[in-house]
Amino acid sequence: MTSAEENAEDRAAVAEENEERPARAAENAGGGATDPEETNRTRRRAALRAAERVLWRPGIDATLGERLAALADGAWTVADPGRATDHYGDGLVTDLETRVAGLLGKEAAAFFPTGTMAQQAALRSWAGRTGNATVALHPLAHPEVHERDAFSTVSGLRVVHPTQEPRLPDADEVRDLDEPFGTLMLELPLRDAGYVLPSWEELSAAVAAARERDAVVHFDGARLWECGTHFGRPLDEIAALADSVYVSFYKSLGGIGGAALAGPRSLIEEARAWRHRYGGTVFQQFPTVLSALLGLRRELPRLPEYVRHARVVAAALGEGFAASGVPWHRVHPEPPHTHEFRVWLPYDPSVLTEAAVLQAEETGTALFRRWFPATVPGLAVTEVTVAAPGLEWTPQDVRDAVGEFVRRLP
Repeated sequence: MTSAEENAEDRAAVAEENEERPARAAENAGGGATDPEETNRTRRRAALRAAERVLWRPGIDATLGERLAALADGAWTVADPGRATDHYGDGLVTDLETRVAGLLGKEAAAFFPTGTMAQQAALRSWAGRTGNATVALHPLAHPEVHERDAFSTVSGLRVVHPTQEPRLPDADEVRDLDEPFGTLMLELPLRDAGYVLPSWEELSAAVAAARERDAVVHFDGARLWECGTHFGRPLDEIAALADSVYVSFYKSLGGIGGAALAGPRSLIEEARAWRHRYGGTVFQQFPTVLSALLGLRRELPRLPEYVRHARVVAAALGEGFAASGVPWHRVHPEPPHTHEFRVWLPYDPSVLTEAAVLQAEETGTALFRRWFPATVPGLAVTEVTVAAPGLEWTPQDVRDAVGEFVRRLP
């Protein structure tokens, strides 16, 4: 796995948080920072936190006190403070499950602490029902890139790839796959290819091709919440194409964590059994569930606006790089399919990251976060997310910020 494939929203941010722990422990013991990289990481995070203008403020940037205050401030808009807390998945957890099932038009839904666990429960349940433990998915799908072979190591599933192209498989590739499979798993959007989506017609045709082969269809919809604008259809109509759907509550919605699996009631009951076996039936989960309910209330209605403005930002980025004389750049996809997209530049990633930090420190504007090596030598890649703070940026604001960023390159 290359650094360019790392999850810049959660994997990179969480890695930074985990890597800071030794430094904090040393500081608490009177030893100070332990190496230059930890010092750089601390500086970068401080610059991003202090920046007055950003396109997005992920929860990982907030302090513990800020997150707790935000949760307490909004909790009573989604829950009665006088009700009992949850106990092994009842109460507030059931409320969230009912809400998700309704949004996705499915018979039932089950809350899971992680998407990795939710999808293993779904796919091994489908394997038992279809009699085929082979899952057809993209080689850049999350289970292949970010889960340490959990499908095969933990759940006994086998994986085949309908295509190697940096997009979802099309109907012919699904139909012509040279061995049988029990489930077709489609990640919407395909994050590690650049948050890309097929057209509605292409998606419908690929699903139909899987059904021609007597396979079921599962959507890895961690970010399904933000796909409606591209498809021009509501969530329940998109989810209706699949037999089961997984959604995340911290991707797109800004929750603390957690996921849900939605589908036929009998499948969800079986998935609950696997959830218990995997250790996912947690004693109490109300903080995470409250944050998920808040995300559904506050962020879900705004995602179409974020997607539309991400297209404005992406176009202005390209204009800014062209006007600044950068020898080559790429914004992908163009226009973005969701409110997240990728940018490539022909520089060393450490040089670009330093320029991003300097810009945040010196101007109070953070245009980019961190850059990573691309698979092509000599190129670096970053990910851009446009959320509520980004709506304040005009195209000229973006072009000006690009100019300030480029001015800090060697």
